Amino acid sequence: MSIRHWPEGERPRERLLEQGPEALSDAELLAIFLRTGVAGTSAVDLGRELLTAFDGLRPLLEADRATFCGHRGLGEAKFVQIQAVLEMARRHLAARLEPLDTLDGPASTRAFLTARLRHQPEEAFACLFLDNRHRVLAFETLFHGTVNGASVHPRKVVRRCLDHNAAAVIAAHNHPSGVADPSTSDQSLTRRLREALELVDVRLLDHFVIGDEVVSFAERGLMD
Repeated sequence: MSIRHWPEGERPRERLLEQGPEALSDAELLAIFLRTGVAGTSAVDLGRELLTAFDGLRPLLEADRATFCGHRGLGEAKFVQIQAVLEMARRHLAARLEPLDTLDGPASTRAFLTARLRHQPEEAFACLFLDNRHRVLAFETLFHGTVNGASVHPRKVVRRCLDHNAAAVIAAHNHPSGVADPSTSDQSLTRRLREALELVDVRLLDHFVIGDEVVSFAERGLMD
């Protein structure tokens, strides 16, 4: 049955207006985005079908163009729309966390790094440069590609520290797979960075790995 034939109090759009978006299920939110279903399938049922096919909302939102457009009820127009919505959400979150001096604790730092790195399509390595009172001087993404000991050059991190007159650094990189557990390569890179920075009296305070979760090397005791 088409949604327009549902009782008004059960329609997703009306429920959102009355109760707020948090009251809706993932399928209902998708139905509002899709606007219409396909022959014999309501927009809500199509939303449920897509959530099952993609194994959840996040994989659907992060699917590449070919995968997204390969499902019925979707196409390039919907792909463009979802990319625009996601980018607006990222920019909104980043704007809320600007200026950088609002990063005054672990929670705001995690949120900022997640907004900047979580949805990068490839691995990216970035640094927050801090002064001697741990106030943020700058944020820079320094490397893209496979983040390991071969692709991230400690000397460039050291050089940027000197350019910013930084006294401390917080490093971060993302795992596009979503699995945030630090690899052996991540741990080796962290040791090399710490040793290189110590030569110029700069402290590496932490190294965050951004995935479906956010892992802190410092919290796991991996900075020693």
